Amino acid sequence: MKFGAKESDSLVKKVNVHRIIKILLLLFIVGIGVFNINQKNVFSSTINKDQQSEIVNVALGMNELPSKKVDVKVLNHLRIIPGGQSIGVKLNSVGVLVVGHHLVNTSSGQKSPGEIAGIKVGDMIIKMNGKQIEKMSDVLPFIQKAGKYGKPIKITVKREGKYYTKMLQPIRDQGRDSYRIGLYIRDSASGIGTMTFIEPNSLKYGALGHVISDSDTRKAIEVEDGHIVYSTVTAIEKGSDGSPGEKIAHFALDRGTIGNITSNSPFGIFGKVNSTIDNGIMSQPLPIALSNEVKKGPAKILTVIHDNKVEAFDIEIVSSIQQKFPSTKGIILKVTDKRLLKETGGIVQGMSGSPIIQNGKLIGAVTHVFVNDSTSGYGVHIEWMLDEAKVPIYDYQNKKAS
Repeated sequence: MKFGAKESDSLVKKVNVHRIIKILLLLFIVGIGVFNINQKNVFSSTINKDQQSEIVNVALGMNELPSKKVDVKVLNHLRIIPGGQSIGVKLNSVGVLVVGHHLVNTSSGQKSPGEIAGIKVGDMIIKMNGKQIEKMSDVLPFIQKAGKYGKPIKITVKREGKYYTKMLQPIRDQGRDSYRIGLYIRDSASGIGTMTFIEPNSLKYGALGHVISDSDTRKAIEVEDGHIVYSTVTAIEKGSDGSPGEKIAHFALDRGTIGNITSNSPFGIFGKVNSTIDNGIMSQPLPIALSNEVKKGPAKILTVIHDNKVEAFDIEIVSSIQQKFPSTKGIILKVTDKRLLKETGGIVQGMSGSPIIQNGKLIGAVTHVFVNDSTSGYGVHIEWMLDEAKVPIYDYQNKKAS
């Protein structure tokens, strides 16, 4: 029995040794992958383009050992037209957005039927009694009819990606011959921003560099449709530390629409323009720089501070994160242009989307201003805006496994 026990122990030890060897071998293989990812900057000046492409590919998130190698590099022929134009934005939401509750005066006190029904601020009203709701004027007939006949409205709301059914009974507003639901609603949003780029072949564009959120709920507006138009800057409300400035502008509706809006995302608004538009200063298409190509140091932004004139202003790239996955705020920048600082105080609202140019390449767009330092702000890398616009920027070449 003792001999049998020793033999069993020996066998277990052998099995364990084999397991340990396998684990160490696996760790060694995985370690190479991690090393390649972490060290890609170190090797960037000592490897050729094909080698660098393979490392970038690993950094783009391949977390399994691939059966094939995939070389990734920017399409050599890709050129996009830089923007800088001041644009007016008009968004129409899917359904109508609930932005608040209000109390209705009744003989028995003040009530909010909408709140009683369980409808929350931020809910999107999609349907009433099975009928699609597209704008605020669609809502009123349902309210008056339901109030008159004393029957509740069956309301479908969308909340955080899920749909809910609520029963809402309108009540008569005391002293008025009308019925109320006790909800503040909105079906559209508008504002001023800056065009970032146009892809000349597809006419796809990107602007703003950040999502458009409702001013009351702070939630992203889900786009039904929309359009962009030219806008004219009439004045600048100068910014200062603790108080961001703003472009004062109006829509130039007499010049028609520039294009449509099909998407409102964390990386900006996107759609197609009716035709290419010239910014009057840098009309030739430019190559782009990926996040790993952006350098600390001087750069320029294109934006409008007077009328419709696009101008170039000096900035400094303070830092740039080499991002592996789509993310906002990858660039920190500082305005150094004396004239821009004098006239605007730095970055102001309405500059969102202003393209950033460095070494003859489009590298990103201005997105945010620091509240406590109006001369500085964030930018987004251009590759993520192009990705969101579904503009192909990578050249994928499959090769057999080595």
